[in-house]
Amino acid sequence: MARKASRTSWKTLRLKRVYEDPSPDDGQRVLVDRLWPRGLTKERAELTAWLRDISPSDALRRKVHAAPEGAWEGFLEEYRIELNADSARASIAELARLLEAGPVTLLYAAKDEHRNNAVALKLLLEDRLLRAD
Repeated sequence: MARKASRTSWKTLRLKRVYEDPSPDDGQRVLVDRLWPRGLTKERAELTAWLRDISPSDALRRKVHAAPEGAWEGFLEEYRIELNADSARASIAELARLLEAGPVTLLYAAKDEHRNNAVALKLLLEDRLLRAD
């Protein structure tokens, strides 16, 4: 069974657009998009990991991109269901392991810095941790 990250370690979970320059403050750099970011080389991305299995499914990703602004809450609920699936467990455990070692930055390609899958993932993981206590 995978070890849960402590409450303190979850506080070191950060967000950043993958196109921004890497920084030592990023700690472990984890891409959480299903698709590779356009125009970005693997060398420039400087990733620790690419956890595709915890990104929204293709169907959910398409749905949220086509949806109006008010679809955020529905997206969060559907994404929460996907994160509870067996297919996401190994990636969530890997993320928890990385967090135990230090800061982790979730990287995303979306232009919207406030409503994207990385923001949703961070919110849902923090919520999961609070409910587990």
